Amino acid sequence: MASAITDGDLSVTGLLFMAGTMVPASHYFVVIFFLIVVFLYNFLEFHFIRDLSGGFRGDPVSLTFNPSSKIYEDVVSKCRALHGRYLATPWLSGPHLQTAFLTIYGRPPIVTYRRQLYSVRDGGTIALDWLLASDVSCGSLERDRAISKDDANPIVVVVPGLTSDSSSAYVKHMAYKIAKHGWNVVIENHRGLGGVSITSDVFYNAGWTEDIREVINYLHQKYPLAPLFAIGTSIGANVLVKYLGEEGAKTPLAGAASICSPWDLVVCDRFITRKLVQRLYDRALTEGLKGYAKLHQPVLARLANWDGIRKSRSVRDFDHHATRVVGKFETVDTYYRRCSSASYVGNVSVPLLCICALDDPVCTKEAIPWDECRTNKNIILATTVHGGHLAYFEGITASSVWWVRAVEEFLSVLHSISYMHGPKKESESSTPCNPMDTSIDKSPYVNITEDGLVSAIGSDGSEREETLDQFVEQTCNEAGSEIQPASTVDKEEHFVREEATLNSLPTASLPSVQEVDKGDVEAFHHDSDSSIKKCPKKLSRHSRRLMWFLAFVAISSWPLVGSVLLSVFRNKLKRGVIASVLSKQK
Repeated sequence: MASAITDGDLSVTGLLFMAGTMVPASHYFVVIFFLIVVFLYNFLEFHFIRDLSGGFRGDPVSLTFNPSSKIYEDVVSKCRALHGRYLATPWLSGPHLQTAFLTIYGRPPIVTYRRQLYSVRDGGTIALDWLLASDVSCGSLERDRAISKDDANPIVVVVPGLTSDSSSAYVKHMAYKIAKHGWNVVIENHRGLGGVSITSDVFYNAGWTEDIREVINYLHQKYPLAPLFAIGTSIGANVLVKYLGEEGAKTPLAGAASICSPWDLVVCDRFITRKLVQRLYDRALTEGLKGYAKLHQPVLARLANWDGIRKSRSVRDFDHHATRVVGKFETVDTYYRRCSSASYVGNVSVPLLCICALDDPVCTKEAIPWDECRTNKNIILATTVHGGHLAYFEGITASSVWWVRAVEEFLSVLHSISYMHGPKKESESSTPCNPMDTSIDKSPYVNITEDGLVSAIGSDGSEREETLDQFVEQTCNEAGSEIQPASTVDKEEHFVREEATLNSLPTASLPSVQEVDKGDVEAFHHDSDSSIKKCPKKLSRHSRRLMWFLAFVAISSWPLVGSVLLSVFRNKLKRGVIASVLSKQK
């Protein structure tokens, strides 16, 4: 009897195998291709089907603020972008696609900066790249015109992200949009970026606020009639919010915007190593940091553990061997906790717009200080379902960035109101400004050649042979670049015109990625499916109908199919529930 069953089983197996061989190979390729598409759709976190099922209307912007906030009542209530919806570019409907597009291309406008080198008190050098309103409105006719001390046109200070500078695509989008609006823009490049070498033993980090403090105080003294605003992106946003919390009401800034801030560096450090995609981007960020360190190897090799930097495989490894040592922090977590801006949110005393994407995979939504932002009457927190990390492309051609449009509108309305924040008297400022009165006069102005090299020019018109130029020249020679002689500038000029577009400057902008949050209905279906599948046999004993319900939940968990099934069977389900209730009452 047993042998008969075995023979029968073998015959059935053989028949199934023969039937399988009769299926055309093209069908198998179609099935495999379909499975690959489904896997990539979920792995790369696309949301095209979700956007399609929603009619490409986008998702509304969620605003978190204090109920008695005057900033919301007088400013944000008039901003159409913040009360509208955000829809990602359809052919970029995925966080990784948007990030890759921003990093590789980004479609930035063509801008030409005026460069100014600023020397801080500790001997460090910062590159200030200016884009004036006249540069985009008047063309080349007024390129040599500088800002006068009596100019009342607003100035916007931009603080870029990690290893990013004024050449990054999103910075160009922002600078051009604001300059086109009629304001002046200055990008405060971090130390060692923008083609400028390290000239002191101090490096920037995620919580280094001394540079932006000096630059803002200098601009306020140099142009006392010009309202000052600031925009920080990514790590730059963390630095800006921390600075605002440290200064309180003493800051000369009239308003600010924080875009995709990490908020809590400890939480972001744990998050970036949680999934495979995050680990890939963690590695990419690390390579960017190592490239930044290699540019300044002579200094870092003396101050930090160069062998550890060279072997770093994560951002945390780099911070352990470099940032922690140079910044004199006991541990990496100590550095993260002291430099996180989340603990400074409560002391922000100027109007601040914070924009975050819930699917940002680097600066996770878990780090957003929701309650702190809701408590502070000066803060408006705007969150979007999609957008990624600094991407936010919109439109069919992906030629514009949504957050740039939202920030420009917010600052414009803020500048037009009558009670706009004003700084206290200079005597009340806790930061001494006397050394800064002469530091900028001693700083060299520069020419930028077509190769992106920096040539310092003294105030008397003669070229200075400084360590900065020698190091840049040595680095470019090693890379096989041909050094071009820099032209001189007139000693009375306060700004030096950049002779090439920003693409000529070295950049190490890094990709950033994001996760796609599923809708409430899909999340409910997914949770129900996973919990019910644990015991399907037990459920089938109780009722056959429950198995049909299980199949319905499993099928409806697909984005498009689920929406159709819900719309078709919603009325039937309601009638069934009502009938069961009435029968029980009888």
